[in-house]
Amino acid sequence: MIAIVVPIFALLLSVSLLLMGNGLQTTLLPVRASIEAFSALDIGILGSSYFLGFAAGCVYGPYIVRRVGHIRTFTAMATIASCSVLIHAFALSPMIWWVLRFATGICFAVLYMVIESWLNEKATNENRGTVFSIYTIINLTVVTLGQMMLMLDEPSNFLLFSVASILVSLAAVPVALSKSAEPAPIESVKINFRRLYETSPAGVVGCLAVGLANGSFWALAPVFARGDGGDVSTVAIFMSVSVIAGAIGQWPLGRMSDRMDRRRVILLICVGAMCAGILLAMLNASTVEYLLPVAFAYGLFAFPLYAVCVAHTNDFADPSRYVEVACGLLLVFALGAVVGPILASVSMRLFGGAGLFIFTALVHCSMIGFVVYRLRLREVTPMDEHISFADAMRVGLTVSTIDTISDDESESVAAPSAAEQDRVDD
Repeated sequence: MIAIVVPIFALLLSVSLLLMGNGLQTTLLPVRASIEAFSALDIGILGSSYFLGFAAGCVYGPYIVRRVGHIRTFTAMATIASCSVLIHAFALSPMIWWVLRFATGICFAVLYMVIESWLNEKATNENRGTVFSIYTIINLTVVTLGQMMLMLDEPSNFLLFSVASILVSLAAVPVALSKSAEPAPIESVKINFRRLYETSPAGVVGCLAVGLANGSFWALAPVFARGDGGDVSTVAIFMSVSVIAGAIGQWPLGRMSDRMDRRRVILLICVGAMCAGILLAMLNASTVEYLLPVAFAYGLFAFPLYAVCVAHTNDFADPSRYVEVACGLLLVFALGAVVGPILASVSMRLFGGAGLFIFTALVHCSMIGFVVYRLRLREVTPMDEHISFADAMRVGLTVSTIDTISDDESESVAAPSAAEQDRVDD
């Protein structure tokens, strides 16, 4: 293990600082926005702006990296992201915050791109699974720590903004001082969305549903947990419990999906997430003793759904298209995460805080209906057609190499293999 970690220690240290800062501001901004009397729609657009920027960063990031290199790109994006956090504290205007979150989304998409391409470069076929498992554990752990930092001070004060900015700024130091050679230039991959949908309707629609529900959760759950001026410690614990539950649920649900038709596991996940969402909508944010166990149940089901959908889609994709599929699904997720917070904020305007989880329950209920429909159209996937869940996690992490093509350009893309054509309809 030590031999694997040493060559990438500087990069993992940067990851830890970066994601800790991002975890703090992800929870801090909606709470501060509610204190400043931003409307639910304003806060929803705030979340949508981040994911819109994230999608833009995924598309245009490779060009930036190819132009100036990985280290300069990482340093520049970390600096911009750090400054953006501070400006939030000075300019308490929804429109300015939307622009800042859009810029932050671009920065973090490009930062993730540099990190993951670097990890891919350093990893070998023998240790790649271990490397990305370490990366995933660090990701979930430090995001949780960042959210818990919300309890260091009142969100209405400047301290928490400065802490988030310091963490993001410091993330650039290990990368900038690293003696490791930069990875090879990032190449773009063409994505045909019609072909992607034909490869796996359930996988693509599932990733869209994850974007709608989870994008809304990240944007508006802190507002729900705070309730009518509640304690910020409740917000921090609520968000942390949900993320930890998502980490716990990844592997058992993923391994379960290796042993049966993954759509049945997707169905189980959506039923669990829908029931937990309904319970959260019925609970008052002040009843912490009931709220946290249900939040744990929600995170346990809702967060692993994306990885299972990626694995299901890859079951039907030619291996040469794994990166293309991963990038396409990421953009589908981002599209859902742009639209979801706005729709959820409208629901919150109609039904109060409960409207967030009324919306997520409707999303998961719709996904249940779609999966049942797909199950009626096609028989269970033979187990020998499954790729391993661990392999799906590896190809599902990348945010680099994204490009898009229209249907008119699709004729220039290589035709699917015979094996892929036989499995095209799931």
